[in-house]
Amino acid sequence: MCDTFFDVRTFGAVMTTGVNCGQVRGPVQITFAESLHPIVPAELSVTCMAVTTQAEADKQSGDNRTMGHKHIVPYGLYRAHGFLSPHLARQTGFSDAGLDILPSALVNMFEQDRSAARGEMAARRLIAFRHKSPLGEAPAQKLFKRVTVTMNDGVTAPRDYDEHFTVIIDRDGLPEGVAIEEWL
Repeated sequence: MCDTFFDVRTFGAVMTTGVNCGQVRGPVQITFAESLHPIVPAELSVTCMAVTTQAEADKQSGDNRTMGHKHIVPYGLYRAHGFLSPHLARQTGFSDAGLDILPSALVNMFEQDRSAARGEMAARRLIAFRHKSPLGEAPAQKLFKRVTVTMNDGVTAPRDYDEHFTVIIDRDGLPEGVAIEEWL
């Protein structure tokens, strides 16, 4: 599976669809994202006007309407952290060639998978800390603190990344052997 599929080689997989084929622990792990400002979820009513089965038609007595709800977040800027384990990369075959593809995969991850639920989701910045040593030169949490995102003064309901937020990367005094790369 690792030889054939980039996503398994990169992110891992649990392959238990009926028969337990095992698990691959991927070298690239991305945390759950957290909103950088309060979000205001909204609830929308949706109506389905098409009956898809005879049972549904019978249940509705010929009246083919179904009501439902969708929850949306009109705007949210989320921050997630990612990690790459060189040890797990060796196990799965994730190589420098895969690392060269990873930024493009992350930038374009929503482009070919649009849905009502994901709307206009997009990666806005991808900032990577590259270490010379496979064990790293500095703890991740200290490097992540070098990237700050603040909402601009006077903005109470952000709706635009470029106009409503400022991103600052502290490049001063980086640990020896650490380089900052901006993938987006």
